[in-house]
Order: sequence, then C-alpha cells, then structure tokens
Amino acid sequence: MELKPVTLAADRLTAVQAGSGPDLLVIHSLLADRTAFNPVLPWLTQRFRVTLVNLPGFHGSACIPPGIEGYADHLAQLFTPQGLSEQTVVIGNGFGGTVAVAMALRHGAKFGKLVLSDVAAGFPPEGRKAFELMAAKVANEGIGSVATISASRVFHESYLAAHPGAVDERRRVLLGIDPHGFIAACRSLMTADLTPQLGAIRKPTRVVCGELDAATPPPLCRLLADKIPGASYRELPGCGHCPPLEQPEAFIRSIEDFLS
Repeated sequence: MELKPVTLAADRLTAVQAGSGPDLLVIHSLLADRTAFNPVLPWLTQRFRVTLVNLPGFHGSACIPPGIEGYADHLAQLFTPQGLSEQTVVIGNGFGGTVAVAMALRHGAKFGKLVLSDVAAGFPPEGRKAFELMAAKVANEGIGSVATISASRVFHESYLAAHPGAVDERRRVLLGIDPHGFIAACRSLMTADLTPQLGAIRKPTRVVCGELDAATPPPLCRLLADKIPGASYRELPGCGHCPPLEQPEAFIRSIEDFLS
C-alpha cells in the first residue's frame, strides 16, 4: 500500500493519501499522530480514498493560534472542488474528533458522515487542568517530557504492562510535533465547550469509545451520542483512548455497518 505525501490548504497542511473510491478524512488525536490509524488502513483503503491529515504543528503542518473554531475553519479548507468532496466521511479521534465536531457545527454542509472515536465536546475542570499541566510541562521541559503522561492517557494499565515499549513509542511520536503546536492544541482543548451546540448537528454520526479510556471516558462520549440527533454509540470492552491502534479489528467492526 503506497502512501502518497500531499500538501493541502495552500501548503499549510501536510497529509498522506492512499486507496481509491469515495473520500474519507482521518483526523488524529493530540497524543497520537496519524500513524495510529496504520492498523486499520488496509481495510479503509480497500473502500475509500483515505486522506490522513497532520494537524497544525504535526509533521510539517504549519502551527496556528489556539481555539477550536480556528482549527475547524483551518481544516475546512480541505473541502473544495479540487480537494475533498461534499460526501467525504470524516473520522476523528480525540482532539481530532473535537475539531471534527466544530467542523460539523461551522461547516457541516461541506462533508458527509461523521465518526467520533473517543471524543469530548468539552471537558470538566479536572480534564482542562490536565491539558494546562501538559502545556506548561512542554513549555518548560520540552515535548519529550510528556511521554509518560501521554502513554498513560492513550493506553490503559494492562496494555502498558503487555507493551513495555509504549512509553518510548509515545516519545518518538511526540518528538515529531512542534512544541508550539502541541501547546496551542492543549489550550484549544482547555477552552472548548461545544456541548450546548450539539443539537444543531444534522449529520449521520457514529460515536465509538474505549471502555477504559482515561483521557475521554465513556460518559463524555455517551454525552455526544445523546446530544447529537440520531447519533449511535458503540463501546469497546477493554480498550483505551485509541481503538484503531489498540483494537483495530474491534474498531472496524464498530464502524463497518455505519460506513456501508
């Protein structure tokens, strides 16, 4: 499977594309880059032309100021007659999913179905504090300093015990991120509160959540499904924050009927 590097949005966003068919856009999370979707790419690319975009500050995508609305407007530039179609399926994980929710509210006519994996429309005070602490740690100690925190938020304890290299793997991912971009993303999540607007989304939506997700626990994901009209919900037993990486087959089963 060939991954073709592309630049989009007036060269301000980098991405890779693979496969053929209807368009599907993948937006990764804060603590896992686009490679977290590698385990499900063979299945996706047999059915779609998949675009895996790098969020601002990741792997050559230009940084932008914090603010979830600004991120949504920035990524909405991908939907053009020369780019992604109005029927594009959007899959967002974590922060990427929050950006996708904001896109659905601000630019919903530009794309099609929405898959939200381990996503919150806003965070309670303890969640906002976690982003504040990570941003401060990166500002003071560098991006690699949050590798252990990152691993504990992405993966649950039993996964970490079975995969002792997970912390080093998170560090390698983080070192590909511009620290300013990471801090801007943290600040965007600290201030995001889209919950009051969720009832305005008019888009087929599937919400998926790992049962053991510590970063975006199931109650936050169920709230999305409850508030978005017509949304459906699937919970994956024994899974953490990044199902495409941790349980790819279960993730595919959770969305296969929705994408058919």
